[in-house]
Amino acid sequence: MPAPPARVLEIGCGQGAVGVRLAAAGYDWTGVELDGTSAQVARQRLEHAGVPGQVVHGSVEGLMGADGFDVVCAFEVLEHIEDDRAALAAWVDRLRPGGLLLISTPAWQDRYGPMDRAVGHFRRYDPPSLGALLGDAGLVDVGQRLYGMPLGYVLEVVRNQIARHRLESDGASVTDRTARSGRLFQPSTPLAGLVTRAGTWPFRKLQRAFPRTGTGLVVWGRRPAAEL
Repeated sequence: MPAPPARVLEIGCGQGAVGVRLAAAGYDWTGVELDGTSAQVARQRLEHAGVPGQVVHGSVEGLMGADGFDVVCAFEVLEHIEDDRAALAAWVDRLRPGGLLLISTPAWQDRYGPMDRAVGHFRRYDPPSLGALLGDAGLVDVGQRLYGMPLGYVLEVVRNQIARHRLESDGASVTDRTARSGRLFQPSTPLAGLVTRAGTWPFRKLQRAFPRTGTGLVVWGRRPAAEL
């Protein structure tokens, strides 16, 4: 990440958990969120934290004249979009030359299960295929890292059981399932967030020993600094 006060656009910012931290660190942060309930929570979080930032309820296409971002990020978003190539092209267009695209997705298509269906995922991504998508979108210096070892495997079992018994057959549309994905399993208070961070700290440290193993995937790439 470039140093603050870099301009950051977060697509699918959910309830603003990441955005508040970025804004508090001095980044010029803008979040875009399709779900109105989550967008309102994100605005309230910014207000309560007393930090600047902007939350837009809508799609990235609605950000008229908003381009030249130093960073465009999207965490657990691309898998919800049927035409992922078109989405990536639109995100890259928001970057300044030399800007960074940073995304995370669920990893490994063969792990696609009940929770993926319940929250509106069209797919999961194998690392080579997602890296190739970023390259096809015109990005360079593409890199990636897996995460979620070992806690992610345990959580997937639990979440798939919850989805199988409570969510998968509730008749919700893909749009509704996508909207609720940003609200499921989110800490409801700052204290709950701190407890979650403390409880997962040992697993996050352990993950460093397994950079090529995990249930989630982070991929990044840069828009070329000079384009023909």
